[in-house]
Amino acid sequence: MTDVRSWRRAAFIAGLVAVTGCKGAIGGSGTSAAGAAGAPGAAGAARAATGTGGVSVSGTAGMAMIPVPTCTDASTAKPGRSPLRRLNLAEYARTVHDLLGVDTSMVTSTFPPDNTGLGFTNNADVLSVTSLQAEAYMTASEQFATAAVANLATLLPCDPMKAGEDACAKQFIAAFGLRAFRRPLTADETTTFTGLYTTGRTGGALADGVALVIEGMLQSADFLYRVEATDPTAPLTATSPVAPYELATRLSYFLWGTLPDQTLFDAAAGNQLATADQVKTQVTRMLADPRAHQAVASFHGEWLSTGVVRGVDKDKTMFPEFTDAIRADMQQEIATFLDQVFWGDGKFETLMTAPYSYMNAELATFYGVAAPTGTGFQKVMLDPTQRAGIITSPAILASNAKPNQTSPVLRGKFVREQFLCQQLPSPPPNLVIVVPQVTPGSTTRQRFAMHEQQSSCAACHKLMDGMGLGFERYDPLGRWRTQDQGLPIDASGTIVATDDINGDFVGGVALAQKLAMSTEARGCFVREWFRFANGRSEIPADQCTLQSLNDQFDAEGHDMRQLLTNIAMSDAFRYKLTQGGGS
Repeated sequence: MTDVRSWRRAAFIAGLVAVTGCKGAIGGSGTSAAGAAGAPGAAGAARAATGTGGVSVSGTAGMAMIPVPTCTDASTAKPGRSPLRRLNLAEYARTVHDLLGVDTSMVTSTFPPDNTGLGFTNNADVLSVTSLQAEAYMTASEQFATAAVANLATLLPCDPMKAGEDACAKQFIAAFGLRAFRRPLTADETTTFTGLYTTGRTGGALADGVALVIEGMLQSADFLYRVEATDPTAPLTATSPVAPYELATRLSYFLWGTLPDQTLFDAAAGNQLATADQVKTQVTRMLADPRAHQAVASFHGEWLSTGVVRGVDKDKTMFPEFTDAIRADMQQEIATFLDQVFWGDGKFETLMTAPYSYMNAELATFYGVAAPTGTGFQKVMLDPTQRAGIITSPAILASNAKPNQTSPVLRGKFVREQFLCQQLPSPPPNLVIVVPQVTPGSTTRQRFAMHEQQSSCAACHKLMDGMGLGFERYDPLGRWRTQDQGLPIDASGTIVATDDINGDFVGGVALAQKLAMSTEARGCFVREWFRFANGRSEIPADQCTLQSLNDQFDAEGHDMRQLLTNIAMSDAFRYKLTQGGGS
């Protein structure tokens, strides 16, 4: 078996290089505003609006160009692109677990972390494979296969004593191959994996042959990637419906983050995913499944970076009460709030303005609010003049602050990028960033005023600081405060370069209310879900799909759950460019 594995390792690396080479992704690293976002210029780039039209912001630092969803012809399907996409680590771990019933927790600690594109780890444009990752796949497949065949009786679809070992292995290859590749095996693939079984079985036991089949399938590009058939000879603009098994796979990874269940496989086999109504039936069923909660939580966690608070650093002398337990509770608070709002009220406005949260007694005491009477995380009503929805969540505010002071820059940048979909550029490489130091007798507003006084800084910081200063009543840990360095706080802010919320405001609650009523903010929310569902950034060909989704979102009272159904029924999700169109 050792010689067989050594040969397969070399073949596996060569195969992955070939697959990732086709999409130009192997060896990539880092975080990217992938695809259409492009690289911003130094100044004066056009801003991307998420409403029905865009404006150009001249003189401001170059926000990344993202296409404006203005539809000119909705008469034919325009599905955008369908890039080859590798399973991200979370999808990989869940899929292996659901295939084999084995513990896959080692994936997060032994694999190189996924890159992110526009905040999401499922973005095809940044899901590269390095040699280190290829090695991790090979090692993991061997470990998972060994663990799986330890319970061979539960793994096989038949009794080898009754059917015969080779006949039972053949049934296993067909059944396991269907689930692993998310489609039936071809005749050539069946021959290949039958040969692999025979190699492992020769001189060994049935379990050895089955283990080698599992290892081979888990290392195949057809398992590691969501492969969709293409026709290179088709006209460049030709479109076609996504094939049944491919659509079942799109649905399952969008709504569950794992492989299709038997019901979806049966629907694909019976061509019962061909119409929008048939897709809607499956989406309704899938959203009622507990697995949908995990997928929605993954979206929320990556969109808002809710896990960052677990590792955020604060000055231990100033904030000794900011313990690891409090960090964990803050993450649990925001995750519970997001889950309860999405699956409860389900309205975008509630997400943005709800005057309540979910806390345990320890966290409530930390915040200085009345503790809930029950145990665990309970709903707690908050002062509506102090808190409103997600943007005043302490987890977000603490994550976007410095160790010893608040940060109007980070907080304003977060709102502009996550809630308005305006990608701000990185600072010039030759710029030396010096954070204004905390000094007695001066407020954050006074110290950060230097940004708008320096011509090299003013353009960008006007976009960020003007919003961020509105959060000054929240300390570096996200707690409410009334003074900064013993001085009264001015929490006024000014918004510029937006479609519909420009102007002055005072405080985080007022900003939340503006965002809740903003067409641009709602359009951004739709975009974020579009990116997550399709595993890519949007391009001009998606204009009609995005406009339709925005219109439906408005018509249906901004129901977040209905948005997911509409995305699954959209052109971008149900159709593809016949030639491939991965660029």
